[in-house]
Amino acid sequence: MVTVKVTETTSAAAVTQPSPSASPPILAAQDLTIRYGEKPAVVSVNVAIPENRITAIIGPSGCGKSTLLRAFNRMNDYIPEARIDGGVTYRGRDLYAENVDPVEVRRRIGMVFQKPNPFPKSIAKNISWGPAINGFRGDERLLVEEALKKAVLWDEVKDRLNESANALSGGQQQRLCIARALAMEPDVILMDEPCSALDPVSTARIEDLMYELKHLYTIVIVTHNMQQAARVSDFTAFLDAGRLVEFGETEQVFTTPKDKRTEDYVAGRFG
Repeated sequence: MVTVKVTETTSAAAVTQPSPSASPPILAAQDLTIRYGEKPAVVSVNVAIPENRITAIIGPSGCGKSTLLRAFNRMNDYIPEARIDGGVTYRGRDLYAENVDPVEVRRRIGMVFQKPNPFPKSIAKNISWGPAINGFRGDERLLVEEALKKAVLWDEVKDRLNESANALSGGQQQRLCIARALAMEPDVILMDEPCSALDPVSTARIEDLMYELKHLYTIVIVTHNMQQAARVSDFTAFLDAGRLVEFGETEQVFTTPKDKRTEDYVAGRFG
């Protein structure tokens, strides 16, 4: 089980790296360090994630991007040797406090993974199963339809709802996984390299979908694709060797970075 040491301060306002957004952040990391055994993967990160925006986390392989992303919904709890020092807050509340249910955290802060991972069930059951086991008692058919429409998949699968989800294409499976997350009515959607296994057409559809969804949800995406980060995100966080080098509006980070390391990375000189 993950070992957690939380700092005394849990208010999102204590983040020393201020959010470029004027409104209070929905998520914040405060002096966050994450180790696997003795090896640090994330080191003293302070970052505030603005609400109803897309924030991209970029950086070279092994720099801690996915580890930081997983800290926002406690997915690192599943890694026995993980140890967390510092604070992570959601709407100002400490996500790692003893009285916080990690299952409820993951309902409010959903996750879409790098490789599409539909359940070995029908398309409809992929959407309705999670809400059902969490007590949903509404109209299941309407739930399925609304989630698939939000993920721009309904018109492609409305006559195939009882077919296996594994019969869908890779891009359709990823949109189904997004619909599955949306059916849980989250506040935040975390996406870990959601397009890396997809063809260009499917990637474009996912990017268009993210742009539409940000009006309803906060999205945090990890990507190796600099062009994708520039296209879809409002804010960008650049990590290197586990440390946050720069965080700001995407246009500023890509065109007038404040740190030479950022400039070298976005220019393709390393990473």
